Amino acid sequence: MDETPWLREATVAVVGLGLMGGSLALALRGTADNPRCCRRVIGVVRQVAGLPLAQGYVDMATTELDAVAEADIVVLATPARTILRLLPQVAALMRPGALLTDLGSSKAAIVTVMSTLPHSILTVGGHPMCGKESGGLAAADPRLYRSAPFVLCPVPNQLDAAVARATVLAHTVGARPHVLDAARHDRAVAAISHLPYILAVTTVLAAEAQAETSGDLLWQLAAGGFRDTTRVAGGEVAMWTDILLTNRTAVLAQLAQAGAALGTLTAAIEQRDEGGLTALLSTVQRRRRGMFQPLVEGMSDD
Repeated sequence: MDETPWLREATVAVVGLGLMGGSLALALRGTADNPRCCRRVIGVVRQVAGLPLAQGYVDMATTELDAVAEADIVVLATPARTILRLLPQVAALMRPGALLTDLGSSKAAIVTVMSTLPHSILTVGGHPMCGKESGGLAAADPRLYRSAPFVLCPVPNQLDAAVARATVLAHTVGARPHVLDAARHDRAVAAISHLPYILAVTTVLAAEAQAETSGDLLWQLAAGGFRDTTRVAGGEVAMWTDILLTNRTAVLAQLAQAGAALGTLTAAIEQRDEGGLTALLSTVQRRRRGMFQPLVEGMSDD
């Protein structure tokens, strides 16, 4: 069934107008090179002080969560722990048949709570794999989602229409939807997103320790390699704290894997094992050069 006409006539409420929520709102409202995608966009912000800026990104900005009662689609674009708190409140306000989804970076806990919500509404977990170093509404970009993988995590015992409508939403803003089990999603992003952040932080911390003896000279020598390797360490601290704690189990498992890999490298260097070191580095080089075909092997486009 083609759900696109349904979206064109829908009212979408975006709860949380930071980088992700603001970019989604802009994409749905339309741009000079992309027409409006839905009838109306409502933005729910936390503080009254945020209303003047928010009004430039949505058709109606409010601090009242009750506004979600007017929506056919509600998107929670807040940190994951806030999403977990908001889910029951928002579901109680929504009209029957409306779709409730989110943009959280971890999914298992969110999908578990979604499975307890009234079946009168449609629910599906969502995670667009995109972003910027700079956060906040001022950094919002209607093109942010274009060509980005957008993971959709089905909720057990939900109607197929939930994923179907979320798929249309993802396609409409230019993303590439993938349907994936929530637990598998969390393991995947722990490896390809959350661990890289931790390693970038670790690299900066290790350099800080070295700088205590070499002084500012170390930072003066830092060039492209250090900048590129540590780029994600400049991300929002509150957001990353939330991500690492809500995906704690998968992150800890991935840290153990990273520790084992680091141990292998350490041993090869200690033992001056040139052959082993070269073989390991060559394997990684081939993998890195062949990356970014699918995001995660085995994901299926919907």
